[in-house]
Amino acid sequence: MNIGFLASFITFSLLVYYNVKKRAKRSRKQEAEFWARESAANSVRRKSLDGLPYIKIPLENFPTHLLQDNSEVLECIETMEFLSDKKILNLTGWSNTDLKLEYGTANITALSEYDQNYTLLVRTLQKWADILTGAGHADEAVILMEFAVSTSTDISRTYSQLADYWAARGRGDKIEEMKRIAKGLRSSNKGAILRHLKQSQDSIIGPRLF
Repeated sequence: MNIGFLASFITFSLLVYYNVKKRAKRSRKQEAEFWARESAANSVRRKSLDGLPYIKIPLENFPTHLLQDNSEVLECIETMEFLSDKKILNLTGWSNTDLKLEYGTANITALSEYDQNYTLLVRTLQKWADILTGAGHADEAVILMEFAVSTSTDISRTYSQLADYWAARGRGDKIEEMKRIAKGLRSSNKGAILRHLKQSQDSIIGPRLF
């Protein structure tokens, strides 16, 4: 057998062995840390949820007068009316362990419900906005999307449509405000959202020379 090949094979095998051991050690450490946090979370007592930033739906500001012959629009409005009486919290990026550590195990069911209400809210807002935009009511669709962004939604489509709308009107200040909100997101979509916002903003001011 070629000595050079044998040496390369041994080196490669050692590197593979080292990397496998390293990953296994890291995995064991992460698992131990997870169960330690989970154990600590399960012992946290219930905390008051009264002071949390619940979201109120300004239905009176929404374009409920448009497309009232559209069944999907009516469904969106009915969903908003349903949610108006519910507690809504944006808990995107929070794991159950995070929530239990912060607010106590006994609150996890209620918090999950409030977060599900939020998911329904922002998805419905975007669905409604898409219908309005498709029917030529882009200005009114913006009202819905801007409210969604003000609640720190992480729906990429909401940011991209809104950014394109304001870029077409030369409103870099509007996009800058969206960037400020997006930087605070606890979501895996954060990077993609910020990249699109930057591209939209650059399309107004032109490429940087430095």
